[in-house]
Amino acid sequence: MRIVCIGGGPAGLYLGLLMKRRHPEHVITVVERNKPYDTFGWGVVFSDAMMSAMRVADPESAAEIEDAFNHWDDIELVFKGTRQRTSGHGFIGIGRKHLLNILQRRCEALGVELAFDHEVESDLEFPDADLIVACDGINSRIRARYAEQFQPDMVIRPNRYIWLGTKKAFDAFTFDFQRTEHGWFQAHIYKFDAETSTFIVETTEEAYNAHGLGELDQQASIEFCEKMFAETLDGAKLLTNARHLRGSAWLNFSRLICGKWSVFNGKSHVVLMGDAAHTAHFAIGSGTKLALDDAIELTNQFDRHGHDRDKIETVLEAYEEVRRVDVARIQNAARNAMEWFEVVGRRYADRLEPPQFFYSMLTRSQRISHENLRLRDRTWLEGFERWFAARSGIAVKDGERAPPPMLTPHRVRGLPLANRIMVSPMAMYSAQDGLINDFHVAHLGARAMGGAGLIFAEMTCVSPDARITPGCLGLWNDAQQAQWRRLVDLVHSVGHAKVGIQLGHAGRKGATRVPWEGIDQPLESGDWPLISASALPYLPHSQLPRAMDRADMDRVRDDFVTATRRAAAAGVEWLELHCAHGYLLSSFLSPLTNKRTDEYGGSHENRARFPLEVFEAMRAVWPSDRPMSVRLSCHDWTDGGNTPADAAIFAAMFKEAGADVIDCSSGQVWKEERPVYGRLFQTPFADLIRNEVGIETIAVGAISEADHANSILAAGRADLCAIARPHLADPAWTLHEAARIGITAVSWPKQYLSAKGQYETNLARAAAAAAQ
Repeated sequence: MRIVCIGGGPAGLYLGLLMKRRHPEHVITVVERNKPYDTFGWGVVFSDAMMSAMRVADPESAAEIEDAFNHWDDIELVFKGTRQRTSGHGFIGIGRKHLLNILQRRCEALGVELAFDHEVESDLEFPDADLIVACDGINSRIRARYAEQFQPDMVIRPNRYIWLGTKKAFDAFTFDFQRTEHGWFQAHIYKFDAETSTFIVETTEEAYNAHGLGELDQQASIEFCEKMFAETLDGAKLLTNARHLRGSAWLNFSRLICGKWSVFNGKSHVVLMGDAAHTAHFAIGSGTKLALDDAIELTNQFDRHGHDRDKIETVLEAYEEVRRVDVARIQNAARNAMEWFEVVGRRYADRLEPPQFFYSMLTRSQRISHENLRLRDRTWLEGFERWFAARSGIAVKDGERAPPPMLTPHRVRGLPLANRIMVSPMAMYSAQDGLINDFHVAHLGARAMGGAGLIFAEMTCVSPDARITPGCLGLWNDAQQAQWRRLVDLVHSVGHAKVGIQLGHAGRKGATRVPWEGIDQPLESGDWPLISASALPYLPHSQLPRAMDRADMDRVRDDFVTATRRAAAAGVEWLELHCAHGYLLSSFLSPLTNKRTDEYGGSHENRARFPLEVFEAMRAVWPSDRPMSVRLSCHDWTDGGNTPADAAIFAAMFKEAGADVIDCSSGQVWKEERPVYGRLFQTPFADLIRNEVGIETIAVGAISEADHANSILAAGRADLCAIARPHLADPAWTLHEAARIGITAVSWPKQYLSAKGQYETNLARAAAAAAQ
């Protein structure tokens, strides 16, 4: 084949040498706009996994690259007058220029033609090429030429950064955070040869503008950064190799995703690689990794399908299918890390103490978890756990293991919780006339013995017409109150768990069948009239609700107040108001379901007016020493609906009204929603509200392991974790997860103590066998 790589960066050079090595008959040219052996940029970072892949792909270049590598294990944080360090992270750095020079020499040795100082305007300059590889960077002209086919999605991120270097070798990957009168600046620093380090300075657009950095030339910007980070630089100067850029050289990162990666131009197949196809933020240092992995996978696909012209289309389809998955995974991690740095000032730096800030920074991408940190640096993590435990009121003796964050106590108002795990409200649809029965007692009693600190029953309805289904629990009469008293007494008799109740009203989602007979499907008989913020059915064939008038509001508010009094009298210790999932109060908050034109519709203040009225009336009769939370749908997952930013506005309103905690869920408001599911997918909502609104939060959703919960709590992303489905599968989830991570100093019910030792021993044996 005749192959032309447009762009002489890592992607183009590596593909050229790999293809020539595997199939010397190929005629391959790499075309580069710069002069021979001239390149820009400072250092790049590799992982051990990347090097392993390169050793397989081309041992010769891998050996030379490894010889040039600088290895280090430590991460150091400079923050609020402190220096903290942790080890075991295994970074490898090399100068970008050195890397490219190695790849250039390897290409030349294999017979790849290198054409320098050639600015390519169009792929049509190479009509004889069978395959044109467009690796011409983020501003790819080839991608722009076929934008309709490639479907690029480019988002310019808000932060500003300047990419510099310094002739000072740092012995750790160093992060330096400095606060100014206009906001925070952070430096990302890592060495890449014996005497030189990359020094990236980043800040928000607001701080950039307030300091007038856009009006400075490069030298003035460098001097500004030298003064800002003078202590860390310790006399070293900052350098630039981007004098070719005009102005101050402060940039915005561009996140790129393409809908398709290849096209046929009539004569040649054209495929995107590297930054021309996708970008990953420098916060996790994966841009070069993605480029090299692209080259490896494209070569592998030719090996698999054949190095012939007639195989190109098949190869390109397989290449994109395989790479798209891994690229998405890396981009997601990079996005998490990027967004952490974008909000670090307003969300974390001012709020968190240095140890917790460091933990949050280390886990920013969500690829590194609590137990992974233990594998990397046990001493550091156990020191952090001691610090966290001390903040929770636990004094750990020398030589004792501190409890992990999920097993530390927590107090909200006057209510002490033994730990930070909560059995989430989960609808069982097994009541008759709203009454707790033997099933509920067995179900919740088992979970009360399972170690969680707080036990919730399912959403409990405040009136007969507030039910979702005929099987929903209620609290509108004396018999129901008596059964709640029975449940509270049972939970208290079998362990340390406290009891919570979630009060709600189904609104437009009411009068439906129990899920196993048709989820969300309207009752065929025995239904009741529905009310909502506006007259909009949940499903096209659902019952049409009536838009509430003032008399309806008065009645519903009073029903909530009456149920609140009954809950208090029954001994319930935590009260939650359900304002999520498209139920009645949620229907007021969302613009999708609230089309009112009166004082209860339109603005955030108007949409929240009735839910706040209900909350304030409940708070007024709920005992002042008992906590009260609000469950919010923090994302409607559809255009025109509420976003996390809207949820933060509502959370601030409920905080002002006296809420202690926001329970951060999402969705179920609009049937056409498109949630983005994944591990801990709703935790970012809890993180935002906790650290920007300044109110405690509960994280919920796809939290299934102790490792998940400990990571969330340790990083300060939430104060409690609500575990739902895992508690259905395992009533003793908390006890079993504690044992699985080696925590034996946890109380089991005395009736089950004979099983505790055996369970822990079996886990230890299984772990030892797996390690062999």
